[in-house]
Amino acid sequence: MHEKLFTPGPTEVRAELLQKLSTAQVHHRTEEFSRIYDDIQSNLKKLLYTDNPVLLFSSSSTGAMEAAVTNGVKKRCLNFVNGAFSDRWHTITKKNGVPCDKVDIAWDQPIRPKLVEEKLETGDYDAITVVLNETSTGLMNPIKKIGEVVQKYDEVLFLVDAVSGMAGTKIKVDEWGIDMCLAGVQKAFALPAGLTVASVSEKLLKRAKEVESKSYYFNLPLLHKYHQRSQTRTTPAIPQIFALQKQLDDIVNHEGIENRFARHQEMAEFVQNWALEYFDIYAEEGYWSNTVTCIENNRGVDVERLINELVDKYDIRIANGYGDLKNKAFRIGHMGDLTLADIKGLMATIESILDLSTSNLIL
Repeated sequence: MHEKLFTPGPTEVRAELLQKLSTAQVHHRTEEFSRIYDDIQSNLKKLLYTDNPVLLFSSSSTGAMEAAVTNGVKKRCLNFVNGAFSDRWHTITKKNGVPCDKVDIAWDQPIRPKLVEEKLETGDYDAITVVLNETSTGLMNPIKKIGEVVQKYDEVLFLVDAVSGMAGTKIKVDEWGIDMCLAGVQKAFALPAGLTVASVSEKLLKRAKEVESKSYYFNLPLLHKYHQRSQTRTTPAIPQIFALQKQLDDIVNHEGIENRFARHQEMAEFVQNWALEYFDIYAEEGYWSNTVTCIENNRGVDVERLINELVDKYDIRIANGYGDLKNKAFRIGHMGDLTLADIKGLMATIESILDLSTSNLIL
């Protein structure tokens, strides 16, 4: 038995997708590979509602985050931080010597468009970074409305980490003015880790040609050059690409993109209603994630023990709170190919462990 994952990533992967990893290798400079690449491109563009190219990175999402700021910032970047991963993006920006400032917001609060406008009005910045869906807090920022603000400023690039949101919630890249929208496939795509996808706008590609290159591996103009040949610049994670092709075909042509988003919404609402009945939700109401819920531990549950009970007795794994929220919260991932029946079973199991039917908690 393997542990069934209800974590915010990596997520549970279907057996038929795992089997795709053992497909016989193809050479990445052949027409066969280019056909696979083009098929993936077509479906990624549909998923993201974009005409922009979607580059494939054989790296974690952190690599694409680095590519965004090292290629996209000519003057100064503003990193909006309201969680662990938006804070990571600020660290990445600094470590690469990219001029930047940080705006700190309480982790349970969203990044509000009015704040973005106030900062951009100064004229000090030509790029901003925002996380769509904070995996650490279960908070979804209002990316659409932030995009409306950014589009008022022609020189400003809108760089979005959609790691735990993409393929689980609607993202209209072109309409919302997103210049890079990136995500690792080990979360809502429900695929093995090892690939990141990132849409890149013409505006970003133009900027990347003007910026003195700070990276060889994550050089966007060079990556795009090979993209135009329906290839990756270097040898990619070919097994993961086979699995991505299969999953995108299933999403677009079998389940249906809108149906997938509706399923995620249904699972999210069930978990969130459960959390409100027995505990509380960490993030501000109105900004709850469609893919991960951070449940506030306001009843003093031993979260580590709860996790261990789920693993040892049921081969199920959820996640503790992240960073400063460890033991103060626990997180449930309701994304990927999980179903409402899976979620109902998980919540019933947690209820039985905690004996939530009584006023006395076992843990």
